[in-house]
Amino acid sequence: MKPRLEQPLRNVTVCLRFGCDLTRAYSLFSYATKAKDNDFLLYKPKPGELSLYVGGELVTFKVPARTGTSAGWEHVCASWESATGIAELWVNGSPLPRRGLKKGYAVGAQGVLVLGQEQDTPGGGFDINQSFVGEITDVSMWDTLLSPEEVSLTMNNGKVLPHLILDWTTLSYEIKDYVIIKPSLLPVY
Repeated sequence: MKPRLEQPLRNVTVCLRFGCDLTRAYSLFSYATKAKDNDFLLYKPKPGELSLYVGGELVTFKVPARTGTSAGWEHVCASWESATGIAELWVNGSPLPRRGLKKGYAVGAQGVLVLGQEQDTPGGGFDINQSFVGEITDVSMWDTLLSPEEVSLTMNNGKVLPHLILDWTTLSYEIKDYVIIKPSLLPVY
């Protein structure tokens, strides 16, 4: 997938919904550039944790057990702000304690986005042991930080249009290997 990134990003938010019962590590959202393979990566190293990489640097968030969501599904929003280096992670509408990384950095332009695989090179260098098996839907990316109200809106299937640079409903993509595109079985809220 190729998001519309003409300029480096100093602020970024990615939201998505996924359903998966794997207990091993897997990648959800991988954005790689020629300069950095993990320029912006949302990765689940093990149950109860989510990691965010920015510019190859990592912070890990402890994720509480699921409550009150559609069985087996999680909604995640990850944000990062260059000016402060603050990273935020929202799981099922609840914020987790903030972390800091890569203050002053800019996520590169003209990269490659892959869902469900971590990239060691743009669009390649995949490891089957880091592959996602399950369902991913409602993927969006913005070149700004979302407010708590906007995160809640995305969780409830609303659209936050200003600064949207990647919209799940209008994606241009290429399917590789065993990937199937089907309508979501999740209820519309």
